[in-house]
Amino acid sequence: MNYEAIIDEHMKTLELCRAHVSEFCQQAVEICNEMYLNKNHLYICGNGGSAADATHIVGELVGRLRQDRIPFPATCLGADFATMTAVSNDYGYDKIFEREVIAKVRPGDVLWCLSTSGNSANVINAVHEARKVADVKIIGMSGKSGGKLKELCDICLCVPNTFSDRIQEIHQVAYHLICQGIEEYLLTKDS
Repeated sequence: MNYEAIIDEHMKTLELCRAHVSEFCQQAVEICNEMYLNKNHLYICGNGGSAADATHIVGELVGRLRQDRIPFPATCLGADFATMTAVSNDYGYDKIFEREVIAKVRPGDVLWCLSTSGNSANVINAVHEARKVADVKIIGMSGKSGGKLKELCDICLCVPNTFSDRIQEIHQVAYHLICQGIEEYLLTKDS
């Protein structure tokens, strides 16, 4: 295995979408900071590795990324296993996020969706349900061509790669930048 060649592949993917990542992160930070200013809430969802990323993002925002500061209101949909398995059992796995959106999302909130394919049925259903709520902004992170998710979001980062691991690595770079931008904003509110 040629590890240097694999690292080069990672770097090429990041370089290929560098400008798009930068613009997307700036827009996402602005959306989230406006949401915070209006005393609203951020909800994040994804499947598998993207679900792990969603909980990671919530940890950075409610906890901290680099500096102590006030917590940012964020919740990972699907993180409550009892609710997720009950909804999955009673309504189907494609409804797990949708039911939580109906129960929790209010006008002015933000829904942040992660799906490497952009076609995860449960994520798409959550977006459709969130769109029924006034003034909800949708942030998407996907791969390939963005799938169905791209067209449903206010902003969407589409990583031009077909491998989920490469897509998720770029997502991680982007969400850490977004968390850093939010943290810098919160530090100005803290003082």
